[in-house]
Amino acid sequence: MTLDIKKVEYYNTIIGDHAGEASKLLSVFAGVGISLLAFKAVPLEPGQAKFSLFPNDGVKMTEGAKKAGLTLDGPHSALLIEGDDESGALADIYEKLSEANIKLNESYGIADIKGSYGVVLYLEREDCEKALAALQK
Repeated sequence: MTLDIKKVEYYNTIIGDHAGEASKLLSVFAGVGISLLAFKAVPLEPGQAKFSLFPNDGVKMTEGAKKAGLTLDGPHSALLIEGDDESGALADIYEKLSEANIKLNESYGIADIKGSYGVVLYLEREDCEKALAALQK
């Protein structure tokens, strides 16, 4: 099983959970040339949503956020993994991490219609290199 693994950083921000707020947030970063490798949005308490943003350029993202008056929490560490969608692929990833005694903070993934998948593993900064090494064995 061949995996394409990238060490990435992500940032969190909390915005209003009203129609149009997500569009405004994403437009700020699009306006400064940020492409997102991944993102996640989840509701918090009523009226708020938490966005986790995985930029292609963290420096540009922090500069753009500062200019727009946005507060970012981060950078935090993660691995972005792409591979062929086959039975047991995710189980194999988790098994290797378990054998290396690496605890995930969070993860999420998606499969596509072309037979591949992607998964994001949220890790402690000190575990990122260790996880990378375990998955490349």
